[in-house]
Amino acid sequence: MKDFGLKRIYEKYLTVESPYNTYINKGLPPGPICTPSVETLKEVINAPKTDYIYFVADSDLNGSSVFTSNYKDHMKYAKLYQQALNKQDSIKQARENMQ
Repeated sequence: MKDFGLKRIYEKYLTVESPYNTYINKGLPPGPICTPSVETLKEVINAPKTDYIYFVADSDLNGSSVFTSNYKDHMKYAKLYQQALNKQDSIKQARENMQ
């Protein structure tokens, strides 16, 4: 979609025709979706051992993430994050309506 500022993926985006849309195309995309920095690669190589397999942005909207080892907990934190974004969107919309 070439919008690198997207913060949310709404249901309407799930059907966008693109070879990078893994919601409608099986397998890996035809090329990289980003190029990590050398620092990032070093951090991955030296990452601590954990049982985490899921992550979601923190509902505090502070740029951090919450990591979990099971789907139930992941969905709990994902819902909290979505609710925080909804609240943020509502506040933004209310401010725009006041102007």
